[in-house]
Amino acid sequence: MTRLPEKTPQVWPAPAKLNLFLYITGRRPDGYHNLQTLFQILDWGDELRFTINESGQVTRSCNVPGIRESEDICVHAARLLKDHHDIKMGVHINLNKRIPAGAGLGGGSSDAATALVALNHLWSCGQTPQQLADMGQALGADVPVFVHGYSALAEGTGEMLRPVSLGPGFYVLIFPEIAISTAEVFSHPRLKRDSRQMDLAQIDPHAGRNDCEAVVLEMYPELKTIMRDVKAWGQPRMSGTGSTIFLSFDDKKAAIGAASELKCRYNVRAVGGVDRSPLLDGLST
Repeated sequence: MTRLPEKTPQVWPAPAKLNLFLYITGRRPDGYHNLQTLFQILDWGDELRFTINESGQVTRSCNVPGIRESEDICVHAARLLKDHHDIKMGVHINLNKRIPAGAGLGGGSSDAATALVALNHLWSCGQTPQQLADMGQALGADVPVFVHGYSALAEGTGEMLRPVSLGPGFYVLIFPEIAISTAEVFSHPRLKRDSRQMDLAQIDPHAGRNDCEAVVLEMYPELKTIMRDVKAWGQPRMSGTGSTIFLSFDDKKAAIGAASELKCRYNVRAVGGVDRSPLLDGLST
């Protein structure tokens, strides 16, 4: 048996995302919801390293305790691709987790997308981005946008994507250290599910609303307090089903300044919005 060469694994980014708006236009017979949303990819997120080996197994280590390997979506993604192509090699995934769980930033979906994209390359599977996105759809509704790697308008359950050019964005993320279950929010009886279908090309990305926000603030009133407190720095909005609250700024300096002022009150981070995922840049190198 030929032994695989040992080398330092490349770092593969798994960026976070923001939902700049999120409309729920109906509930489908299968229980899923039809959405209209605008994803902006961020220049910050998790990092994954993949060490290909001859074990035939998919294993994972993580810097954050409490995330069980058997339940990790990036492990599920690797095994899905491995089984689909009958790959005999194994892989060890080292996950450097930065995106909080239940934060509405797509951390798990981005990890899964990075696993699919990276292992498609490392295992020479030959899948197209669309084939990987279709595969990833079974893992999570947000996986396709991370596989394609561009900020996008999305409809359906999130799988109908239209890449958009938003230009650079400047944000401060506020992490309340609350993990919110997406399933719990979407099953809430008072969730707004009847938004009018919008012409997405005519929507101002900085003026839209999030249809999940009302029930999340009802479920977690402490988030309402935070949103009220940070209004002095701008208009607070919630990403996805929460719990992350974000503020938009005109330039990087203003975002960094606001983060510096807010860090004595909250766990915050200044980040940039990009149209092209850093994952694609990693793939090209």
